[in-house]
Amino acid sequence: MFNIATVQKPAAQALSQDGLSLLSPVDLTATLKLSPNWAQAWDELAKTWHKLPPDAHLKDGGGYRQRRHTCFVQDVTAKVLTQTPHRAHWQPTDYNALHGGFERWFEPIEPAVAQAPAWTELLAGFGRLFAQVQAVDKWFVEAHQFRIDTAGGVGRPTPEGAHRDGVNFVVVMLVERHGVKGGETRVFDAHGPQGVRFVMREPLTALLLDDARVIHETTPIFPNHAAGQQGFRDTLVLTYRANGFQAKT
Repeated sequence: MFNIATVQKPAAQALSQDGLSLLSPVDLTATLKLSPNWAQAWDELAKTWHKLPPDAHLKDGGGYRQRRHTCFVQDVTAKVLTQTPHRAHWQPTDYNALHGGFERWFEPIEPAVAQAPAWTELLAGFGRLFAQVQAVDKWFVEAHQFRIDTAGGVGRPTPEGAHRDGVNFVVVMLVERHGVKGGETRVFDAHGPQGVRFVMREPLTALLLDDARVIHETTPIFPNHAAGQQGFRDTLVLTYRANGFQAKT
């Protein structure tokens, strides 16, 4: 189905043909047509990953994950991105056997972040790109700020294992990686053995996925003792769904 060369195509083409696209920081700003000062403004928002609250819902008993979560609706036609009232994150067990089937309430993303022009420009840019691949009027967007740390010796970015999210498109963007080893990203054809494996190392590297066509996971991270400090891996995970938010019925 694909190899690492396929993700170097233009993003919309790669998503249409292969179900995934890997964007370098330069590709990200060019593909989404972000404003010239966007990266500088984003640097200020990236600092907020240093004060995320603990994830209280980890069923493996770990204390390695901190996160915030907020939802948006993007009207693609009207070019409007609107934050929704705070809501729970919910997934069916078909997509998340470990943490699915119950409502998870996380602390919301801080208003200064969720309303910042650099934030809204990024989310809207991804939504416009995905609308080129799948024509929609609206996207229902969930945004997750994640920090996985190695304070306990190991951190698990995807404790549920290889999975799909039950949405149309997924973005995993690296915000910062410090003092860790491991954390290999793996993406596989949902209906076959083909796949790619790589490590995201440079901030603003972004992996884009067609959730119906691929499954994904990231392997555990471990301390890099040469760094002499506690290690962590920060990401922004965005999901775009066409037919409303996933919710308990």
